[in-house]
Amino acid sequence: MTNALPTPAPLPPPAAAVDLSGRTALVTGGGSGIGRACVLALARAGATVHAVDRDAETAKAVAEIAGGEAHVADLADPEAIDLLPAEVDILVNNAGLQHVAPITEFPAERFELIQKVMVTAPFLLLRRVLPHMYARGWGRVVNVSSVHGLRASAYKSAYVAAKHALEGLSKVTAIEGAPHGVTSNCVNPGYVRTPLVEGQIRDQAAAHGISEADVLSDVLLTRSPVKRLLEAEEVAAAVLWLCGPHSGFLTGASLPLDGGWTAN
Repeated sequence: MTNALPTPAPLPPPAAAVDLSGRTALVTGGGSGIGRACVLALARAGATVHAVDRDAETAKAVAEIAGGEAHVADLADPEAIDLLPAEVDILVNNAGLQHVAPITEFPAERFELIQKVMVTAPFLLLRRVLPHMYARGWGRVVNVSSVHGLRASAYKSAYVAAKHALEGLSKVTAIEGAPHGVTSNCVNPGYVRTPLVEGQIRDQAAAHGISEADVLSDVLLTRSPVKRLLEAEEVAAAVLWLCGPHSGFLTGASLPLDGGWTAN
């Protein structure tokens, strides 16, 4: 009696580190925070990394450490995106910005800008790099979403809308990319120790007349069972894992790095 199921291909051997030698990666918002951590993690794994950021100084600094290349670009400008590398095997859509205000007071131009940077730019980058990935039969798209891509909070209409849109774009990319060996996934951090979040903590402490520690435990992390900020390097480790040899069957997924927020 013959076995109707094909013999599965052998899995690659377990490795202490992901080997991305010969791969090229592009990371947006790569000059600081999560983006910087991703640039360094991918470079340590052997990838040639392009760090894209609006800030020339931080982009150049991290590119020098990583032995990669810096690109200064305003992702709200489609013409700037057209100048970025197209021969990319790994795309990390990380760049983002925040604005906090009630919908009734939210500036329309700010809402539009956030969508341009966090939704339209990833779409334009995908259009630019997917032909190269398809031609090589391999590619990894990792979208740095947020717990706010899965949940909502008041006063963050633009950010929540953008992250939910990015989740949908990632899933469509996964479906279209599957026949070409391209995976697309989101990582969904909670609050990460970045200059942006640390600034929010200071502002809220001043606004409410409470300590920064109280803002952290009673405001930002009130729904998170794990009462600490996530480190950027922890997010980068998840991004790197999604680029490795054991992740080829994981696509169209969202990986919460939220300390249990979405389980609570």
